Amino acid sequence: MSKVSKDIPLAEVTLRKYEKPDLSNKRNFVKKLCLSVGLLQPGDSRDIIVDILLLLINSKEAVRSEDIKLKVEDLRKEHKLSLLGAAESNIRRQLKRLKDLGLIEKNQEGYRLFEGMNLEEIFKERLEKYLIPNIVERVREYFGALK
Repeated sequence: MSKVSKDIPLAEVTLRKYEKPDLSNKRNFVKKLCLSVGLLQPGDSRDIIVDILLLLINSKEAVRSEDIKLKVEDLRKEHKLSLLGAAESNIRRQLKRLKDLGLIEKNQEGYRLFEGMNLEEIFKERLEKYLIPNIVERVREYFGALK
């Protein structure tokens, strides 16, 4: 029996450029942010991750996953959006994606933005300074090896 090798990335980031941010509709702004960093794909109809991130951005304190589910459902009803994707298992999966990207963390009280920083600080410290340069360097190694 032959062994099948799986190419599992050590780190991954997607970056997309959209028009300049417009803060008049905060939910749409957060949706563009999610699209910009690959948390959401263009055309995705299930965008529950937008509401989860919006909730955590607006929360001054950590939020438990059970409360996130209830508050996200309220947010979606307020915006007259479908509750598709609001299952507890999917919310946990989306929280893991946010955590894996380094935007949020979990502590004893629940989930919050990483170390209580704002998103710009998180991007600069976690993605721009650490994750992106490491990925670029490895890709450069691949290109360099194929001279």
